[in-house]
Amino acid sequence: MRFSQSIAPALVLLAAGAAQAASAWGFEDASVQIAAKKSGESIKEKLNSKSPLAKPVSLGSTDSLKVILTAKDNGQGKRPHQAFLVLQEPESGLEAPFPLTVKESGKAAVQIAQKDLPVQLRIATKPLKASVVLASFGSAQGLNTPVFEIKIEQDAAVPPPTYEQPLRYGKKPEISHIFRADPKSPPKVVSLVFGLAVLATLPALLISWVALGGNINHLPKALGAAPVSHAAFFGSIVAVEFVFFMYYTSWNLFQVLPVMGAVGVVTVLSGTKALGEVQRRRLAGER
Repeated sequence: MRFSQSIAPALVLLAAGAAQAASAWGFEDASVQIAAKKSGESIKEKLNSKSPLAKPVSLGSTDSLKVILTAKDNGQGKRPHQAFLVLQEPESGLEAPFPLTVKESGKAAVQIAQKDLPVQLRIATKPLKASVVLASFGSAQGLNTPVFEIKIEQDAAVPPPTYEQPLRYGKKPEISHIFRADPKSPPKVVSLVFGLAVLATLPALLISWVALGGNINHLPKALGAAPVSHAAFFGSIVAVEFVFFMYYTSWNLFQVLPVMGAVGVVTVLSGTKALGEVQRRRLAGER
């Protein structure tokens, strides 16, 4: 007796859990109706959740399709949280959901015209698959089952709608880039002419230097007073000309800039001491 009393609540809970687990959504009293506006005729077919219609229904350009059903949860009419009639294009898998208007008793209906369909479905050459989707919160299992197929009939008097497939990311054809040629030096003849013009000015420069009071006899005294400064200053000036020559012939700007920066530092430091030594001899009256 004690054993039966202790096991009875467990059996009740187990039975309740099994009943709750077996709860699932379904529908009854379902039908699809095609109303032809031109002819005034209507076609009505009953729907079954276990097997779809054997033949597809035709939907003309001016026709309307209406689906009526009663949603039930575990055999009782009830309003689900989600109720849709989903139309799917079989080749691309594109879907278009249409919500059903559902009452508290579970009675639901939806009406669709061909103009309501997306253009991708309106131009479909194969019948569209229509499925009923019912689902809700809780443990009840949802329903997603095909019920019939729709064949889209185009109006011969009206051109069919056009649709251009959107551009999607993917592999594209190879693109061959043609870059502009690197800048080149002018012809050697032009460079030689300008080089000779520069060299021709050297005699005039030397004559002007002598005429202005240049004194080569002071060279040993200058080198004796500041040999490193004068040698480094003169060498830096020659190095600057060499850097310009290399930039003209082969170097690029990124090669020239660091070398020119180092040469410039040597020129400033050595030139300050070398020109200071010249200034001291000038103040002493030796120049």
